[in-house]
This record gives sequence, structure tokens and C-alpha cells, in this order.
Amino acid sequence: MKRWIPMGNGMSCRQAAKTIQAYIDNELDDDRSALLERHLDACRDCGLELDTYEEIKAALGRQSFELPNETIERLRNFGNELALGEVEGV
Repeated sequence: MKRWIPMGNGMSCRQAAKTIQAYIDNELDDDRSALLERHLDACRDCGLELDTYEEIKAALGRQSFELPNETIERLRNFGNELALGEVEGV
């Protein structure tokens, strides 16, 4: 079950969900990365979410074609909505 209140390390699952994509894309500063990493070490659910995103990114990277930026953005938005529990029926 997702925790939406901050854990002992100061970051909630909701905050982690909003940050994971930027983390994977190396867009976070060192302090924010360290905060997320502490959360991921303590939260199995968010760690699994990170693993899933990394597998998707790796699979897309192995493809020999380029996806349109619009498609990538839609996938990213859908992933964020999933992470925040905003998709019905999932």
C-alpha cells in the first residue's frame, strides 16, 4: 500500500512518484537524488516502481526506431498518473 505521508527520511511516496522520472533522466541535483535514494531504500513499493521505469526506458532504448516526442510525453504522463493512483481500474 502506498504511503502518502513522509517517511522517516522526509519524502513521501507521492513526492517520490513525482521525482522518479527526473531521477532516471539524471535531472535531479545531488541533494534531491540522495533524498529520493533514501526513500527508495526504505520503500519497497517505490523501489519496484523505479525498477519498472528503468526496464521500460531500457526496452525503449533497445528499439531501432525513434518514438515521437508526443508519444514519449503521453507515456511519461500515464506512468506518473499510475504512480499517483490516478488511473481507474488499475
